[in-house]
Amino acid sequence: MYATTIDPVSAYQRVGVETGVESANPHKLILMLFEGAQEALFKARIHIKHNEIAKKGEMLSKAIMIIDHGLKASLDTNAGGELALHLQALYDYMANRLLTANLKNDIEIIDEISGLLNELYGAWKAIENTTELRT
Repeated sequence: MYATTIDPVSAYQRVGVETGVESANPHKLILMLFEGAQEALFKARIHIKHNEIAKKGEMLSKAIMIIDHGLKASLDTNAGGELALHLQALYDYMANRLLTANLKNDIEIIDEISGLLNELYGAWKAIENTTELRT
């Protein structure tokens, strides 16, 4: 009856993410950034395996944006001191490695960065659990 170019599944997912962001505390927002980067890396792997170069590039660019403009941008080097500076350097390293992965279609590099993100995600998750126990 109605002609539409809107993908209902994408619209539903977008609403779900927007709702999650609106109701999330800063700690949860960081976890969501890690999850988004991991999802983009997962999809990039699939696109490499299927020789879908443009889509692979989009997903790696998305992961880099999340790392640079989400995780790295959220660091407070004044309050975080040396730890924040080390994380900043690590995020720079991750972004540069993902650029290389994009140029070389290198799944091993993607796996390396995914592993680093997973380690950091686990640390953030542990902090969340500790905070919940205190309240």
